Amino acid sequence: MFKYGGIRLFLLKILSGLFVITLSILIFGSLMSYDVSDPGFNKIVDKSLITNFFGYFGAILSSIMLVFFGHQSYTISIFLFLLSIKLLFGFSLNKTFLKFLLIFISIILINLFISLLFIENYKLGIISLFFLERLDVLVFRLTDSIYLLYIIKLFSFLLGLFLIAYSFSINLKFIKKFKFIYIFLNIPLIFFVVFVKKFKSNKTRNKNNFSTTRSKNEPTLFSRRLNNNQTLTKKGFYKKTNDVVSQYKYMIPPYDFLKHSVKKSSYGKELERVNREASEKLEATLLEYGVEGRIVSFKTGPIVTLFEFVPKAGIKASKVIGLADDIARAMSSYSARIASQPGKTSIGIEIPNARRDQVLFGDLVDDNLFKANDVSLKLALGKDIAGETVYADLEKMPHLLIAGTTGSGKSVGINTMIMSLLFKFKPNECKLILIDPKMLELSIYEDIPHLLTPVVTSPNKAVYALKWIVKEMENRYKLMSSLNVKNIHSYNNKVENTLSAGRKLFREVQTGVDAETKKPIIEKREIPLEKIPLIVVVIDEMADLMMVAGKEVESLVQRLAQMARASGIHLITATQRPSVDVITGTIKANFPSRISYKVASKFDSRTILNEMGAEQLLGSGDMLFLENGANLKRLHGGYISEAEIEKVVSFIKGQATFDHNKEISLEEDSSDNSMAFKFENANVDELYAKAVNIVISQQKVSTSFIQRYLQIGYNRAARMVEKMEEEGVISEANNAGKRYVLKKK
Repeated sequence: MFKYGGIRLFLLKILSGLFVITLSILIFGSLMSYDVSDPGFNKIVDKSLITNFFGYFGAILSSIMLVFFGHQSYTISIFLFLLSIKLLFGFSLNKTFLKFLLIFISIILINLFISLLFIENYKLGIISLFFLERLDVLVFRLTDSIYLLYIIKLFSFLLGLFLIAYSFSINLKFIKKFKFIYIFLNIPLIFFVVFVKKFKSNKTRNKNNFSTTRSKNEPTLFSRRLNNNQTLTKKGFYKKTNDVVSQYKYMIPPYDFLKHSVKKSSYGKELERVNREASEKLEATLLEYGVEGRIVSFKTGPIVTLFEFVPKAGIKASKVIGLADDIARAMSSYSARIASQPGKTSIGIEIPNARRDQVLFGDLVDDNLFKANDVSLKLALGKDIAGETVYADLEKMPHLLIAGTTGSGKSVGINTMIMSLLFKFKPNECKLILIDPKMLELSIYEDIPHLLTPVVTSPNKAVYALKWIVKEMENRYKLMSSLNVKNIHSYNNKVENTLSAGRKLFREVQTGVDAETKKPIIEKREIPLEKIPLIVVVIDEMADLMMVAGKEVESLVQRLAQMARASGIHLITATQRPSVDVITGTIKANFPSRISYKVASKFDSRTILNEMGAEQLLGSGDMLFLENGANLKRLHGGYISEAEIEKVVSFIKGQATFDHNKEISLEEDSSDNSMAFKFENANVDELYAKAVNIVISQQKVSTSFIQRYLQIGYNRAARMVEKMEEEGVISEANNAGKRYVLKKK
């Protein structure tokens, strides 16, 4: 009996060993012949086009291994082969299973360290990424130190090496006797020292080296001719983005950083009873004012309840709408908003709930609809009256105008929009320019890798940033024209397909005319192929900019609003004062999508929404959303605390920090006047030359004279007069204040 059992166990070991050897060869062979065009774990293609050594089975197997284990799949196949040899010639089945489990754990531990090395095109796999994300979340919950994370990953590398050594019964004492163990243990330490030095040297180098050359005729992103005749291009900036962000497996911040609402027990029967009593009271109140009708339905949301009232035939909607204050008083509520229901015969009466539920930003973004893998600029706005989450696509708007008084929730709303983008896009996919004249609201986002420039706090500097955006928009149109595409997504898709195919694109450029044949000389020039990120410009207070340079800001915003959509540039502008001098007709016409939080009066509501109602809102995130000029919706914005924002920002900074685009982050001068001159008058040379020509041709000069001819402000004209005096074009002012033109025609 014992002999029979021993033979059976021996045969089981032989068969298991042969099976593992076969499996390891299948995995290794399928991985070596892996082709991205073959069918895979989440892809179906024509089976006749399969190039894998082992056919359809090999294509599926290699795809599954790469998805779950990444490039360590090659190591797994080798270790499987070695363990099968051990199984055939020594190890028991139980021992072999334990060894393989230790090797599997060691591979995950080593992958944690490899994530620090920024290896290009290296895939970690879903399993390693899962543990990596959980480790990052745990460390950042305990402390904000990125160095602690590095140390933990170094120890994981050491532990992984020891587990591999133990699995293959490597005699560590024998190695230590020859002192190889010390070299073995110092490898990760050497990697860490080299990594830190390289990171610091790259950071210093990129601060000082942002210059490159490019043909003047070629359209260039992020390029501008500076005063020192040096051209800065985007090449240095994007190279760093690609080197750090794409090689390092950037992770979207975990949703665990955000607060989520606690699921409450249902109180549906009680709520229905309360709403029916309110319906009867509402009908009685309306009847007292001579309005007959009935409540046909009601919907309860987190903040308000909507009662649908159908008036008796012959009663005008305006009569019911005019009773808003009286209904609020009769219902003992803070306010009541009444409006017609689009597409229905009923009139909506919105009454605040006695018990308000809190809408949290974490509940809005931790949802499959938001996490869907698409390229839209999805903003998590809040929940509607029915309690359904509402998302808005900024690309379809394509710009957004926001108004609201102090305490209305406008600043929190802007933060949720920015955080929506941070939870959706990597730094090389979407860039931000934040303009915050109040210097408090958006400073928390300083130094995140998504920024193109430090947070702009000077109104004069903001004008310059808007001018830069206009130039960037024009450059993008030139690039899209060179590839014959109509929008930014088509451009990026074409660039990606061309680069993946290893091809280059050329365009024909006329460089001159043949002297003999008089025919144009055509040359082929290579088109630079680089993917372009989306850009979102957030202006937190429009009123401050309009006070400093109203006409200039208005023309720049108008230009961007009219043309920037196809180039992937979008605006989010906000103001506390929605008056006609801030939200002018030109700005209003180019922002069909608008959000109004609580405003001071019905006139402000009409300015922003073209109708009353925003003055009746409750504040604290209660808003009216006008999407593309139609379908006015009442929403309740999600709340996010400053502590949550700080956690997310710290996590993002810990993954990638690099210099901002030097082309639009110029240093301010020590004098406020010189700074204002620099930013307010970016085209001063051109206007100054015009002023000199006018003065010489007319043979007279004064500040008011230059003002009239050039249609500029007094301060600007006065500076031009002073400059003419310095250059000897005109004389000094005499006792009467008169100047003479020294240069003749």
